[in-house]
Amino acid sequence: MSEVLYQWFDAAARKFPDRTALVIGDEEQTYAELEERALALAAAITALPGGTPTRIALVTSKNFGAYAGWLAIQRVGAGVLPLNPQYPRDRNLDIAQRAGIKVALVEPGVDLFSTLPKRFRPTVIPLDAVGDGALPDIPDDPEREAYVLFTSGSTGQPKGVPILQRGIAPYIGYNIERYEVDSGSRLSQVFGLTFDASTFDMFVSWGAGATLVVPDREDLYRPVDFIVRNRLTHWFSVPSVIRVAEQVGNLPRGRVTTVRHGVFGAEPVTVQDADMWHEVAPDSAFHNVYGPTECTITCTEYRVPFADRDAWAGGATVPIGRVYPNTEGVILGADGLPADDGELCLRGPQRFDGYLDPRENVGRFVRYEEGSPAAVYDGSTPLTRDHWYRTGDRVRVEGRDLVHRGRMDHQVKIMGHRVELGEVEAALFRHPDIVSAGVVAVTVAGETRLWAGYTGRPVPGPDLDRWLRDQVPLHMMPERVSHLDVLPLNDNGKTDRAKLTEVLR
Repeated sequence: MSEVLYQWFDAAARKFPDRTALVIGDEEQTYAELEERALALAAAITALPGGTPTRIALVTSKNFGAYAGWLAIQRVGAGVLPLNPQYPRDRNLDIAQRAGIKVALVEPGVDLFSTLPKRFRPTVIPLDAVGDGALPDIPDDPEREAYVLFTSGSTGQPKGVPILQRGIAPYIGYNIERYEVDSGSRLSQVFGLTFDASTFDMFVSWGAGATLVVPDREDLYRPVDFIVRNRLTHWFSVPSVIRVAEQVGNLPRGRVTTVRHGVFGAEPVTVQDADMWHEVAPDSAFHNVYGPTECTITCTEYRVPFADRDAWAGGATVPIGRVYPNTEGVILGADGLPADDGELCLRGPQRFDGYLDPRENVGRFVRYEEGSPAAVYDGSTPLTRDHWYRTGDRVRVEGRDLVHRGRMDHQVKIMGHRVELGEVEAALFRHPDIVSAGVVAVTVAGETRLWAGYTGRPVPGPDLDRWLRDQVPLHMMPERVSHLDVLPLNDNGKTDRAKLTEVLR
């Protein structure tokens, strides 16, 4: 088993150099072609003075250069910080600064760093660069960082989550076997590069010598056509893709015959989602997977037994199943003791070692030993691998499986992305005419939506939408924003979200 991600790709490139590694639109690249491009970029990185940085930004949309860039950063032993150039500039710059970025691989034509003073600008390498630096042996230290992602933060600032090679490299091998991926497989790559599930897509594919097929935005409105046209054997996406395609009349039944495994996650999966997929791809297994970014993409899995409907269709959502064999899970009640209904806490090789800013570890871990109540981590002692990560997800044991019952805080999933309501509120607060703001998550037709209310000077809706779109990504945009005279408050003087929801209806 490979110790680092690049070793998974390298082994496949040596074994299958002429097989197709990547398909985008009507173009494709073989393993040899993709590796050649990645090595040229890696040589451009090593040619820089001062040695290879520990972390490199990758600023790009999904194109051939993006995937070569991901591999190049892995090849030199650095961690990848993916940044979406379509996200607000200030947010990207803030993340890059807090990640300590000194070098960035950037899609040609994208201008992100020019507004910074020169002394603070990272060295920019365009994704079409060809370098002449010497390449060392493949760095194989499992303690190196593989990537760092920034999740939505309750304080209004995203939190940096570094994932080490030792956490993800074995995960790749486990999932290749679990989903029967081989060199003849063709996998989807629906997720954006700033979403950790994209790493699953890339390296579960390349670790097996399989083909990764990347849809464009329009393809996601017609997933069946995309699957059939590209003869996919594996599909991985949020269940929203199914629902949206059904709503616009683009989910014909029974046409998908090549997919062996359909994998869905990153947001609650309903029984209706599973039923629709079973009609679309009757010969495909349906898997519901769950996992926070902090525990390396996914750490539980449930395969729907369609033949035994009573075993899985008793509630609104499909069970999230059982934790992976290499992961420990415990459900803790409000008293800090094990319960059948409570907060899911996790530890094991996939658990990250703590946030980029250690101050954010406080309250997010517990020390728990059987027989004694859990003690919440207060930061006064070093964080160890014995600590359990608090997912903030409420789960219930049903039989031998776990059922997700929602968030224990104000964090929700929108279009598969984890969103803290506080970060959206913080963005609204930045508007010069807004005095106070509250954001709530509501369920409309089975979908989680964001609604917001604010006080201050009324702002025309289109003007506020345009302004807010420059502050937050699309998935964090409230569907409804209403001007209010006052925000409803609870006894503690905080926004009463339950009353706010009633006011906004």
